[in-house]
Amino acid sequence: MSETAPDIYDPAFVKSVFDRCSRRYILFSTFCSMGFTERWRRQCVEGLDLPDTPGLVGLDLMAGTGEVWPHLFARHPHVGDITAVDISSGMHRLAMERLHKERSHRIAFVEDDVLASNLPAESADFILSTFGLKTFNKEQLRQFAVLVARLLRPGGRFSLIEASDPKGWILRPLYLFYLRGVLPMVERLFLHGAQDFAMIGTYCTNFGDARYFADMLGEAGLTVEFRRHFFGCATSVIGFKA
Repeated sequence: MSETAPDIYDPAFVKSVFDRCSRRYILFSTFCSMGFTERWRRQCVEGLDLPDTPGLVGLDLMAGTGEVWPHLFARHPHVGDITAVDISSGMHRLAMERLHKERSHRIAFVEDDVLASNLPAESADFILSTFGLKTFNKEQLRQFAVLVARLLRPGGRFSLIEASDPKGWILRPLYLFYLRGVLPMVERLFLHGAQDFAMIGTYCTNFGDARYFADMLGEAGLTVEFRRHFFGCATSVIGFKA
């Protein structure tokens, strides 16, 4: 009797994947993206276009290891507190232990499934998310769009970015081979993993790009702009709540 395929969007499954790969996540993602992930994090922060108002409070949703925070604080030193939400205890632990102890007084950590969290309505001046959207299916993304609208204060801004499938790009076949073939091979040969990093490629190609998510944010009442980065290898949505 064949086993039933797991639901890769089930929160427990997502948590297990990122818990297992958390210790090697920073090295693997930076090296295998050839540094583009850092560039895209910086562009995500630039997309916020925050005012110079002191003490702004924000949310980093699906925060992972918090690698976007140095970019945020460098560009917006006036920002006050951040609440970071992520389902993976491994990713949170890495953020606290290895990267951001010096910022711990400005960042509150919440280990939770963001779609099941009880974050208060209209509590954020801004919302960031880097490379977490792909772990949601379309119905979960629709719920997340409504959540973003609920959490933002009037005038609040958002910027969310995700690695994407660059359809229409002449080098797309090479890019997909890299995601589906090269990255799993690197994991098998050098990381001795359980194909957890290979799942990142699966999530990315399943995600497509953020265009349809932009429509969901608009349906939730937000003003939204869709952007493509490096021929569509990443896509982002930025905007605000009127």
